Amino acid sequence: MNRYVAALTLALAGPAAIAAEAPADTVYRNGYIYTVDAKDSVRQALAVRAGRIVYVGDNAGAKPLTGRKTKVIDLHGRMLMPGLIDGHMHPQSGGSRLLNCSLDYEALTVAQFQSRIQACLDKDKKSGASRWLVVVNWFQQGMLPDGVETTAATLDALKTERPVIVRSSFGHSALLNSKAVQLAGIQRDTPDPAGGKITRDAKGDATGLLEDAAQDMAMNLLPPLTVAENLAASRAALAAMRKQGITSFLDAYTDPETMTAFADLHKQGKLTARAHFAVLIDLDKGATPQSAVAELLKQQKQFDQGPTRVAPSMQVRHAKLFMDGVISAPAFTGAMLEPYLVNKGTADKPDWQPGPSTGPASYFSSEALKATLSELANAHIDPHIHVDGDRAVRESLDAIEYLRSTPAGKEVRPALAHDEIVAPADYPRFAKLDVTPVLSFQWAKPAPDTVGALKDYMGPQRYALVEPQAPLLNAGARIAFGSDWPVDPLDEWFALKVGVTRTAAPNAGKEYAGTLGTQPGMPRAAVLRAITLNAAYTLRQEDLTGSLEPGKLADMIVLDRNFFTIPAEDIANIKVLQTVVGGKIVYQAKGMR
Repeated sequence: MNRYVAALTLALAGPAAIAAEAPADTVYRNGYIYTVDAKDSVRQALAVRAGRIVYVGDNAGAKPLTGRKTKVIDLHGRMLMPGLIDGHMHPQSGGSRLLNCSLDYEALTVAQFQSRIQACLDKDKKSGASRWLVVVNWFQQGMLPDGVETTAATLDALKTERPVIVRSSFGHSALLNSKAVQLAGIQRDTPDPAGGKITRDAKGDATGLLEDAAQDMAMNLLPPLTVAENLAASRAALAAMRKQGITSFLDAYTDPETMTAFADLHKQGKLTARAHFAVLIDLDKGATPQSAVAELLKQQKQFDQGPTRVAPSMQVRHAKLFMDGVISAPAFTGAMLEPYLVNKGTADKPDWQPGPSTGPASYFSSEALKATLSELANAHIDPHIHVDGDRAVRESLDAIEYLRSTPAGKEVRPALAHDEIVAPADYPRFAKLDVTPVLSFQWAKPAPDTVGALKDYMGPQRYALVEPQAPLLNAGARIAFGSDWPVDPLDEWFALKVGVTRTAAPNAGKEYAGTLGTQPGMPRAAVLRAITLNAAYTLRQEDLTGSLEPGKLADMIVLDRNFFTIPAEDIANIKVLQTVVGGKIVYQAKGMR
């Protein structure tokens, strides 16, 4: 009898049978233990043995499990809950950006933008003229004043001979200086690559701004991270996750170098979160659905470490597909059902009317998407699809509806990531087709990227639908959460606060006061379920993690305040005091004893 079955059998047999077993390794008592079970039960005590939960109940029931060597932790009323499961992030990119020249997601004037980058150049005295400077975490939509243009000329004003690339925090745009444009081979007659756009001025010359797949024209010229740099990025990412309380994550767009780094940390015993990886499926460069899935399976064979164990390990069981880009200005690469609006008036007297563009053609045609999803289903790989605009959502749901009609397709667990705007007619299709929307709650607030870069171009009717978290929930969808770090800073508790309130931070400024639109926030319990049990479901881990129940892995966190009893705005200030993965403490703050 394996440990999981034994623990579950004892749990069903009741406290008397459990007490007859060996004492627990750790007992937590006097707590507000939020279980995320089917009834969202709150309990008082919890016991752990051999990395699994063996008891959840009251203090009295935990007493027989408390032996001479049992570590007893008095929670003093603090909240204990399942560890956070981030269902969509980019940890290697996030970790590496912690080590790079960063603009820190701040709203900057052009002068400040230039000054910050110049400071990085001045600090780096070792790099020669041929060494690219990579600048990250550029809040492109927050440039001040609203609508200000940034081009290669903005970067050419810097005192450097080096090629410079500035990467938008959204991940869908990059700005180059003229030297970088030249090295990328971009000329007046250079065509747009499939799935990307070279932004041009009225004369047809490249401005230096590259959108989506066009970024590869420069990114492919950058020297790859060294083994040491990759390891440093992975270590930095895991350290940030531990502090936030993340015990499992999905890397939503991985590569062999990233998985090699995490595998090396696993060998060293330094993997402190359960690591799941989605391999990119991209047909733009001549691959077929069959060859792309074959390559994914090759990487799975190399890096997947088999069934989930008590100690954190790696699994490669997801595919990442992009259907479009982003709906915000200036990219407009989100695939929309109706055209983006354009101002046919003046700045003083605007006249917003439908323009010529509904965004690009979806990055997968209908037939290519169906064929790819079928190949993935036959290979027992779950698709994780980037969809930002309502047309991308609809076309993906259409393909999944076809997939559900096939034998293998009935077992797939598809996820649609982002879903920033969804046609109301499609809300109920998520539940009907058993598709999980993986949402980044922090986007549902007034901010430069949701007001200045979106409101006018959507028009009032569509703008009212932006970030449809509660509408999807009310339509029966299983909502999961994914931070999309490093698109935003890794701040899970701020994101959860926004999920409840749809408000910005208090210091965001008067122009961003109030809520985003008239949609309500989500109930607190639904917000926590999204980042625990529902996210576990997307990873096929719901029988092992995501809730605190006997037989499950002891992945859990202790908070410094109660998520349910504090004012909603205070949720953003929650601090994790202890993070536990498989019964092992991987992070402990000074305030925890």
